[in-house]
Amino acid sequence: MQSRTPAPRAAGRPRSAAADTAILAATRQALVELGWSKLTLQDVASRAGVAKTTLYRRWAGKNELVVDAVAELFDELELPDHGTLAADIEGVVLQFAAILARPEARSGLMAVVAESTRDAALRERIRQSIVERQKRLVVDGRARAQERGELPASADPEEAARTADLIFDVVAGAVVHRTLVSAEPADEQWARGLTKVLLLGLAGTA
Repeated sequence: MQSRTPAPRAAGRPRSAAADTAILAATRQALVELGWSKLTLQDVASRAGVAKTTLYRRWAGKNELVVDAVAELFDELELPDHGTLAADIEGVVLQFAAILARPEARSGLMAVVAESTRDAALRERIRQSIVERQKRLVVDGRARAQERGELPASADPEEAARTADLIFDVVAGAVVHRTLVSAEPADEQWARGLTKVLLLGLAGTA
């Protein structure tokens, strides 16, 4: 699992990975049981079995803690190898939708995104901890499809990077809107339709 990016701390005793794990797990549990609005650092500390000051040494506040707790869920996303680009995309879309269906992801993500509209530092943390980290799926998926001969090789690295950003925005935006805004099921039929639209766009670009 990739590393978290909690708040900087003063030099001192080494951080405990076990404490970090317990705190993030406790945060997700609190999101499920209480929701974002009622979650407090004191409650998280009690659930994790640590002092409240331990949280403040690692995270600047509640929003940053929730971002990292939710980001850990998205680190579970994996690029499947189903033999075709279409099947691989459908697999990622269904994984993504399943994570967003979890109450801790749904309530946590919606809350911090709303908070980030007036907090540039929080918005950057979301971008770095969640968005940028998951763009690897697009990069790896395109590379695999190119090796299979399903997509042409990228001649211009800058253009390839811009295209990867756009693909991620299209897929992530569609899944988030479907599951969190429209509150409709992102099932296999829907994932297949989204994939078909995306691949037609890629074919047109090629």
